[in-house]
Amino acid sequence: MKLEEMRARLDRIDDRIVKLLSARMETSLLTARLKGGVHDKAREEEVLARARKLSGGILRPEATERVFSGLISDSKKLQEQNLKLAAFQGEHGAYSEMAAGIVDPSAVPISCPEFADVFSGVKAGHFDFGVVPVENSLEGAVTQVNDLLLESDLTIAAEAYVPVHHCLLALHDSDYREIKAVYSHPQALAQCRGFIERNRLEARPFYDTAGAAMMLSEERLRAAGAIASRLCAKLYGLEVVKENIEDHQSNTTRFVALAREKNSKAGNKCSIAFATSHKAGSLFSVLSIFKSASLNLTRIESRPIRSEPRKYAFLLDFQGSDSDGTVIDALEKVKKETAMYKFLGCYEEAGQVES
Repeated sequence: MKLEEMRARLDRIDDRIVKLLSARMETSLLTARLKGGVHDKAREEEVLARARKLSGGILRPEATERVFSGLISDSKKLQEQNLKLAAFQGEHGAYSEMAAGIVDPSAVPISCPEFADVFSGVKAGHFDFGVVPVENSLEGAVTQVNDLLLESDLTIAAEAYVPVHHCLLALHDSDYREIKAVYSHPQALAQCRGFIERNRLEARPFYDTAGAAMMLSEERLRAAGAIASRLCAKLYGLEVVKENIEDHQSNTTRFVALAREKNSKAGNKCSIAFATSHKAGSLFSVLSIFKSASLNLTRIESRPIRSEPRKYAFLLDFQGSDSDGTVIDALEKVKKETAMYKFLGCYEEAGQVES
C-alpha cells in the first residue's frame, strides 16, 4: 500500500462524489417543477432524519446531517433562481448536450435515458425545451426522432449544427497499445469504421457515446477504450489517446429544439409533415406547390406511419417564414393536396458551424 495509490483512490472517490452531487442538484431542480415551489420543511426533516439513520462506522450522524443540511440549502438557492431546464438524450458530455448549449447557453442541461423521455418531459412541462438530433451528414436521418416528431404535438423552436469530432479515450494509467476493444454508440462506431479497422479493434456497441466514456471510467477497463467527445475526457477523467478519428472531418449533426409553445421570434425556416393519398403523382403535386412559390426545400425525408401499415409520411424543411404571404398561401394549398398535414414549426435557420 503506497501513498500515491491511496491518493489516486481518493481522487476516484471524489470524482464519483462530485458526479453524484451534480445529479442530485439536477434532480432537485426537476423536483421543484413537480412540487410547484421551493420550501417544504416536512420533506427537509425527512431527508435529514434518513441521512442520520444511514450513518454508521466512522461516519457520525451529526457529520452526515451537516453535509445534508448544506446540500438542502444549496438546492433551495438553486431552485429559487428559476433556471431554464433543457432536456437532452444521453449522459453528460453527449453531443446533444453541446447542442443544448448552443440553443440557450443559460439553460441547465438535464440528461434523459431515451429520446421519448425528452419529448414526454417537455410536453409535461418538466423542461423548458428539449434538444434531439434529426440528421447526421454521414449517417443520414435519426429515424427514431423523426418518428417521434410525426407523433408529437411539440413544436420546433430552434435548430443547431454540431461538428462531430470523435476521440479515442482510455484510462490515464493504462497502456493505449493494449487496447483491444472500443465502446461507443453504433453510429459513432460506424463513423470511425476506418480507424477501428486499421487498428484491428473490436467494436462494441453501447447506448451512448458519453455513456461509454462514463462506463470506462467507472469500470476501469484497462484493455478497452471509448469513442466519445473531448468533453467526455474532461468529465470522466480519461486520457485522449487520439483526436479526430472519424472517417470524414466534415461530420456534422443537425439538432432541433422542441418546445410546447410556438416560437415567438420571427423565423426564416419551416418544418412540416404530411402524407399523400395513394394516387400517381400525388407527391409531385405537393412539391410543385413549393416550386411555383419559389420556396427552397432544404430537406425531405419519408417515414412509415407506425399506426397505419403500408402508409408513409414525409418530413419537409424549407426556407421561408410562416408570417410571409407566399408561405401562407403555399401551405394552404399543401393542406388541400394532402391526406395528413402537420406544421412542425418556424424558427431561425442556423448557420453551419465550421468543423
